[in-house]
Amino acid sequence: MDLRMIKIKDTKPVIIAIVGLLVALLSGTGFYYLPGNGDSDKILAGCVYWSIAFGCTNFPDLARILADLKLLRSDMGHTAMCAAIITDLCTWILFILGMASFSKAGLRNEMLPYSLVSTTAFIILCYFVIHPGVAWAFNNTVKGGQVGETHVWFTLAGVLICSLITEVCGVHSITGAFLFGLSIPHDHIIRKMIEEKLHDFLSGILMPLFYIICGLRADIGYMSKFVSVGMMAFVISASIMVKILSTIFCSIFLRMPLRDGFAIGALMNTKGTMALVILNAGRDSKALDVIMYTHMTLAFLVMSMVVQPLLTFTYKPKKKLIFYKNRTIQKHKGESELSVLTCVHVLPNVSGITNLLQLSNPTKKYPLNVFAIHLVELTGRTTASLLIMNDEAKPKANFADRVRAESDQIAEMFTALEVNNDGILVQTITAVSPYATMHEDICSLAEDKQASFILLPYHKNMTSDGRLNEGNAVHAEINQNVLSHAPCSVGILVDRGMTTVRFESFLFQGETTKKEIAMLFAGGRDDREALAYAWRMVGQEMVQLTVVRFVPSREALVSAKAAVEYEKDKHADEECIYEFNFKTMNDSSVTYIEKVVNDGQDTVTAILELEENNSYDLYIVGRGYQVETPVTAGLTDWSSTPDLGTIGDTLISSNFTMQASVLVVQQYSSANRQTAGNNNQEPVQGGAKTAHEAKPFMEDEDDEEEHKYDIRMRK
Repeated sequence: MDLRMIKIKDTKPVIIAIVGLLVALLSGTGFYYLPGNGDSDKILAGCVYWSIAFGCTNFPDLARILADLKLLRSDMGHTAMCAAIITDLCTWILFILGMASFSKAGLRNEMLPYSLVSTTAFIILCYFVIHPGVAWAFNNTVKGGQVGETHVWFTLAGVLICSLITEVCGVHSITGAFLFGLSIPHDHIIRKMIEEKLHDFLSGILMPLFYIICGLRADIGYMSKFVSVGMMAFVISASIMVKILSTIFCSIFLRMPLRDGFAIGALMNTKGTMALVILNAGRDSKALDVIMYTHMTLAFLVMSMVVQPLLTFTYKPKKKLIFYKNRTIQKHKGESELSVLTCVHVLPNVSGITNLLQLSNPTKKYPLNVFAIHLVELTGRTTASLLIMNDEAKPKANFADRVRAESDQIAEMFTALEVNNDGILVQTITAVSPYATMHEDICSLAEDKQASFILLPYHKNMTSDGRLNEGNAVHAEINQNVLSHAPCSVGILVDRGMTTVRFESFLFQGETTKKEIAMLFAGGRDDREALAYAWRMVGQEMVQLTVVRFVPSREALVSAKAAVEYEKDKHADEECIYEFNFKTMNDSSVTYIEKVVNDGQDTVTAILELEENNSYDLYIVGRGYQVETPVTAGLTDWSSTPDLGTIGDTLISSNFTMQASVLVVQQYSSANRQTAGNNNQEPVQGGAKTAHEAKPFMEDEDDEEEHKYDIRMRK
């Protein structure tokens, strides 16, 4: 638990937490004394334990639900977590007061003043003595980020000592352990070490035993003699509605959306270990009998079970649209900082991507801002989250040692990229998510970071004999989903030589060997984006760029069905090619070639001739998916890889003996992304909504040009 998440300036979670807790305490009291709910002979101590357990919210489980539903990054999720922390702290205070107020027999405690004063003194001691003392001890004994076994045992000894102190003070021993946990510096590595040492033992042995004991202490048969099924159903359903209705009332007062109020209210019903600890403490002190203990345990079980399904079916988060101009490389024109989001699944993906970034001509004046994501599959009940360094808003996941080591190696390689080049800034991120929704994390992060380009590795890797293996079908599906939902341009790198020794030595040892790069231009939006990326590489002494434009013959324009589509893009293509030729006409490292072809077969033949004359290290092509032009006519019939497009699929086919890497580029298009999904979206900018703001996405300048060109053609 990180108390720094509580921001007093933001009154929404404070009001929601306090109002929800007060209403829950009053309602719990009413349900406890409700006629027909258990034995009529009840004591005040039982009402206190019942009401406190009824009002508490389990923060860890709430955070896990938000993470599983990918709501951690939403305003609703942040408000819910802050409110849960406040409710949790208030519950602890009430629990301490309740424990101090009653003796082990459920009677009033004669030593109440002593318990309160001593517990308050211990809390002050934790804040002013234990917290700075532990921080000082760790800072002066931990060297080089290495934590020894002694530190872990010292921490566990502190837990036992603090637990003993609070037990002597007259409150539950768990209070001391909780306060000592809060006293440990939040950013210190000792926290992670304790999780690693104790996680398996706690979650695999102690926690199941605790829940088994809770189940053994409940007696449903005996409870059914005193509480009817109707009464149970009423109490459980009313218990669920209490926090929902109170939070909806607060949302109206705070002018929040009602759907957010309903979602937060449902989340505040999350019960867990803390609620069962309170019930067991009440049962141990004989304040709660078997009937009320069993009744409340079943109620908590049902309340916790319905939270996630209820949110899944009723709350669909609105997508926040972050309006930024530079969603494509073409708009940068190589004259500003370029933000690139790179994704890697395994360590071999890194070298090819880092070498490509080195080739992208990063300079201090026009740097590359790289966000490197290591994509890790979520398995079991590990918390799904984006683990960003120094990001306190997300719970830390427990990685296996192998995954952790691989993440560290990937981070080191990208850090080396930043060290070796002054024009590259790198932030490494580990994304832990189910494969089915991993593309959502990628696209969300790209939008948050206002990236202009997402760089993905191809799902097939090169084998020792130079061929591509069968690859990972799940990785291919992730690439296709990103292509469909990306908020910016996307590139897929087929690495077939970027990681060779010769290439790496050229980059890092300063060899002057020229790197031959070919950009194949067939026409269309994606090809213009691919040309813009290739153009950015120009200006380096070691890069030799050849741009080959395939122009359809007159016969092809007359006979091909795709001639209409080609004519539509011809105007924008001509302007792009003209600007490129005009600005690079005095650059000896740039060669421009035009090839007249009749169909796709002629295009393939021309590419083979190019490869015979020059051995290229990298091909850059546009994806052009489902866009058939006269120069690719006939190739789409046997294209087997939709994420690479027609020419990209042709370049990696077994018919080509070339070993060059291939970069396939897809330009961001607002029209394409609208078809992929334009529901449940709201702009983040305030003010009145205009007709332009009501559109799902910004309209690109290229879209406007094509629209005007369409009108001229119709006229």
